[in-house]
Amino acid sequence: MDNTENGTTASTEEIMQWSLELAGLDEVPPDSATYIPGDNIHRVLFGIDVSSADLLVGRELGVDLVIAHHPADRLVGFPQIFSRHIDLMVAHGVPKNEAEEAIRTLTDRWTDRFHSANYDHVVSVARLLKMPFMNIHNALDEYGRQRMVQAVSELGAQATVKDVVAALTEIPEIASAPTQIQVAVGEPDNPAGRIAIVHGAGTNGGYEIAQTYFRNGIGTVVYIHLANDAKWRLRKENLGNVVVIGHLPGDLTGIQPFVQLMRDKGLEVIGFSGVR
Repeated sequence: MDNTENGTTASTEEIMQWSLELAGLDEVPPDSATYIPGDNIHRVLFGIDVSSADLLVGRELGVDLVIAHHPADRLVGFPQIFSRHIDLMVAHGVPKNEAEEAIRTLTDRWTDRFHSANYDHVVSVARLLKMPFMNIHNALDEYGRQRMVQAVSELGAQATVKDVVAALTEIPEIASAPTQIQVAVGEPDNPAGRIAIVHGAGTNGGYEIAQTYFRNGIGTVVYIHLANDAKWRLRKENLGNVVVIGHLPGDLTGIQPFVQLMRDKGLEVIGFSGVR
């Protein structure tokens, strides 16, 4: 990182390393990448989702780098991050063979999606514009998960689901969201039991992963989003509770501290597409 007359600058490599240090990771996860590297970066445009048009916005604003949170379309290795679901399930007492089976449908669905996708569109535009471009996904989601775990860590054995909601709502990014936390499965007055914060593993675990947690003694699963069909299947079985935070506030729980870290290091960060 350098100090210039125009302010502090950094490289894309340094920025990625900051995210790893924030989350306590040793290597770049498979859902994150630097597509077009850059140096002497001072002004950054950072959004949760970035399209080809957004790269042009970045050029109009005179930024040195565009950062997306979600992976750009070239990242066909994205399903590799789903193994993080296995780590989380095993840490909560789920046998490894059950955890591996639980992610099978998720992995198949995303593998099929990338086989049918135009996986080079946005990145190719960045290349033509010579715009430094990267995405930082898992490290920021993992840091957000750590904050959520900390938020519920003081809840006792008698805690209810509404106590879980109240604890998570103490996180500023969740408290300020226009959407409210939902008890998608179960009732607010239900005992919370053991709590699993299921985040930082690529995408939400859907029906199969929640049901696997319930079968292995978890009382409440916390997701950032849940599809409607999965919600109704889990409601019908009534094996446990699912608390849904909301996608943007869940992501921002990890993103906004990193944005502040970048600003504290002297970079100018322009937030858009959900980022402030």
